[in-house]
Parts: sequence; C-alpha cells; structure tokens
Amino acid sequence: MTSEATSDPACRIALIGVPIEVGTSEPGALMGPAALRTAGLVRALSDLGHAVTDHGDVVPDEPAESRGLAAVTAWSRALSRAVLAALEAGALPLAVGGDHSLSLGSIDGVMRHCASQGRPLFVLWLDAHADFNTPETSPSGNVHGMPLAALCGEPGFPRLFAEPAPPPLAPSHVHLFGLRSIDAGERALVTARRVGVTDMRTIDEFGVVAPLRRVLDGVSALGAHLHVSLDIDFLDPSIAPGVGTTVPGGATFREAHLIMEMLHDSGLVRSLDVVELNPFLDERGRSARVLVELVASLFGRRILDRPTLPVEAVPGDTAERA
Repeated sequence: MTSEATSDPACRIALIGVPIEVGTSEPGALMGPAALRTAGLVRALSDLGHAVTDHGDVVPDEPAESRGLAAVTAWSRALSRAVLAALEAGALPLAVGGDHSLSLGSIDGVMRHCASQGRPLFVLWLDAHADFNTPETSPSGNVHGMPLAALCGEPGFPRLFAEPAPPPLAPSHVHLFGLRSIDAGERALVTARRVGVTDMRTIDEFGVVAPLRRVLDGVSALGAHLHVSLDIDFLDPSIAPGVGTTVPGGATFREAHLIMEMLHDSGLVRSLDVVELNPFLDERGRSARVLVELVASLFGRRILDRPTLPVEAVPGDTAERA
C-alpha cells in the first residue's frame, strides 16, 4: 500500500524484539523479530517522521531451555522491565515477537506504568483466539493461549509476575476483536468474567467500523491507556500464512488496514505488541511485509490527509451491539 507520510506529530517509538517461542509447541516464532526488521519495520516508521530506537532483543532473566510457565516467566519479567522503562522515558513501546505469551511481559510493564500514573488500562486483543485459558482449562498446555487469563488474575499462575505485582487487569477492560476460535473452558471464563467480544460473526454482519468505534469511544470515556495486541492470526491465512495456528475466515487485508487507520485516528494507542509471526511457515517474507504495512498504518501512513468526521456524520454507524 503506497501512500504519503502522515502530517500528524511524530512520536518516539521504542522497538523491543522478543524472540520467544517457549509458550508454544510450534518452532519458528523466535525468528519473528528478525523477519520484521528485515521487512523494513524501522524504515517504514522512520519514513513517517517517527523517532525509532531499536533496543535490540530482550534476553530472559534465566536461560530458557524448557517450555511452559517457568520459561515464560523468565522472558516476561525481562520484557516487563523493558516496556516500563520505555514508557517512563516517554516512548511508545512496540514489542515484536515471538509467540503471544510475550504479552504477559509487555502488558505487565504497561500495568505497572498505569498504576504509577493512576490511569486505567484497556487492552484491545486482535486475535482469532481468546487466549483466556488457564493451566486447568487448556487442552494443549501452551502458555501462548493463556496470557489474558493470567493478566486478569485467574488462578494457576504462581510467581509469574515480579513482586510487588500490580492489581490484575479488569476483564471488563479487555476486548477480544476478531474472535473465531475458542476452547470450551475459556468460553465459560470469557462469559463469566464479562470480557468484551466482537467475533467474526459480528464483523460479517456489521463490518469493523461500528464495533471498533464503540470500543474506542469507551476507551476515550475512561481516559484509559490503550494497549493493542496484534496477533498475525487475526488475519485470514490467505493473506498472512506465516503463523503456527491458522484459522480460516479471518480479517481481510482491507479490514485490517481500516482497523489500523481507525486506531491511529483515535490518538489513543500508547503501547503495542505484534506477535506470532513464524517466518519458518511463511512464503518468501509475505506475512512479515503485511505486518509492516499494518503497523505503518497504525502509526499514520495513509493515502491522503483527511479530516476526522464527528460520529454523527459517519454513515451506517448505527448497528446494534452484538
């Protein structure tokens, strides 16, 4: 997607690589950060006028030779410190991975920052999966399917976060967007905890604009820090095949760009992670290039500068909440 750089004010971006795959049983995600750099992520953001500092790759606190919670904990604590340091320095942390268990660290760092600022946190989870399993409910035992449950304080995650740990993330401040695959145990938890959900059925019926606008309006009303977690499997695998957990029927290329453009226009995004890119399963770097294009859209790449319309001026934004 070719376009001119945005005229919006530039921001400072702290790029943090997270070559983690200990949260999944599919090898290859540890190559994700390198693939995104090779696909031109830093250049794309710099061309938009942003000041990008590449902090290299996080190193876990202890050698992670095994998989599971113990290995993920070593990564999470190191990433949490890196994200917190970036926020305290006034930068927007962009964590690129790596499997989705990395969000345990990135969001923990954001939670600590928000707690120190007395500001609420809201998490928008762009993903085919709910990632709300616990060790008890998970059919696979893979931690990349558990981060939201752990962050929201579900039992079964002892000593995962460094002490003193911040208060758990409020499930009502989480919105799953693009959901189309959920395990029975996590379905029960998501329903019981009243996690916000916009599944693909809702998007098929109403498109992405009306549901996402409601989410963003809610974040704005809260005055919350918005963290976005973008899993590549949010996209349809025909667009981005480089992922270990493909689920047909995902977002189209244009839907995904529209979401990114809306997120940019909202001015609410304060931290971001991009996860589950597996170059070993990709086709000649195709998925990495798509992700770079999407991240560029979130940070302001557009065809033309355009005025932001008031909600009442946007046609067709009257669908009932699903």
